[in-house]
Amino acid sequence: MSFLIDSSIMITSQILFFGFGWLFFMRQLFKDYEVRQYVVQVIFSVTFAFSCTMFELIIFEILGVLNSSSRYFHWKMNLCVILLILVFMVPFYIGYFIVSNIRLLHKQRLLFSCLLWLTFMYFFWKLGDPFPILSPKHGILSIEQLISRVGVIGVTLMALLSGFGAVNCPYTYMSYFLRNVTDTDILALERRLLQTMDMIISKKKRMAMTRRTMFQKGEVHNKPSGFWGMIKSVTTSAPGSENLTLIQQEVDALEELSRQLFLETTDLYATKERIEYSKTFKGKYFNFLGYFFSIYCVWKIFMATINIVFDRVGKTDPVTRGIEITVNYLGIQFDVKFWSQHISFILVGIIIVTSIRGLLITLTKGMYFVSSVLLIRMSMPLEYRTIITEVLGELQFNFYHRWFDVIFLVSALSSILFLYLAHKQAPEKHMAP
Repeated sequence: MSFLIDSSIMITSQILFFGFGWLFFMRQLFKDYEVRQYVVQVIFSVTFAFSCTMFELIIFEILGVLNSSSRYFHWKMNLCVILLILVFMVPFYIGYFIVSNIRLLHKQRLLFSCLLWLTFMYFFWKLGDPFPILSPKHGILSIEQLISRVGVIGVTLMALLSGFGAVNCPYTYMSYFLRNVTDTDILALERRLLQTMDMIISKKKRMAMTRRTMFQKGEVHNKPSGFWGMIKSVTTSAPGSENLTLIQQEVDALEELSRQLFLETTDLYATKERIEYSKTFKGKYFNFLGYFFSIYCVWKIFMATINIVFDRVGKTDPVTRGIEITVNYLGIQFDVKFWSQHISFILVGIIIVTSIRGLLITLTKGMYFVSSVLLIRMSMPLEYRTIITEVLGELQFNFYHRWFDVIFLVSALSSILFLYLAHKQAPEKHMAP
């Protein structure tokens, strides 16, 4: 009886998540387009529903909601469904959609769709060769084999986005990195843009007058026909055609310059608005957050480096470890186990909410969620990891955390270099005459 009640709770939540995914797809992702492929909408909504259910089960794991056997069953079912969608349905339908738009293959689109899916499966399976994720104990299509490969792709995407976000967030929020833009700078750039547009108009007028003169003099003829006519058209040219070619090249260069000046002008206006915004109360709040995230970014890069150099993976969740260090340093009486459970619950809840938001923004779909479960596991106390570890199977969890640190470090350092060069080049660009 308890299993039926637990299942009814899970099914109800899945229906609600499915409805939310359906509305988000229609009202946000494709609000300006007419959706004719309802299969896409159904796949998106189902993926979103089961992915959110996985995070719901993590919260239930911490709170002790539902029977343990019911949670285990729904963990297994959710993973099987989402892996079926990610590895089989989505790649096959993408291949089918591509083949359907090729007229030559339209009659045999099902055959070629299967060939594309088999090609995907080959490379998807070969993805596991360079990484220590294979296990000879499990079958070819076991959950462990599929999750291990999906996890590599998802963790790589998450680490790349996290590395860039950790650097770009303080760069975007902090007023320290804003260029000093004045009305004089904007007016000077707008003047250059107007001068360039005037030059383009002037040269196009010259081209039009040259063509008119050539037409009046009879230098513009119909295209010659026959073999000798083709030879003559290649070896000879009208007297004014060379000037037209040179002017056209100048116009093309000026039009490219006008596009660049327009983009720079737009960027200056956006920077000026950010400067005005930074003076408001909300802007000062985000500026403070920028300093906080700068410290977090440096700490995260430092810890990732330490983990890589010393091949270190934390055995204790960060919340419990942080509370233990603080209590020992201050020398106070504190129930570490009790409060670490509550703070872990809040932390995991925040991670889940931001992960769902990250899915809706980046649209990396189910791989994002599966990878989040692999990484969130380390943020949970040991007693809450049991069912998750049993469901995911004999995976090399330490590998995924180490791989995340490596990709995060590369992404963060590359982002720092890129933003430094962009920030350094921007003032020089606007100072150019």
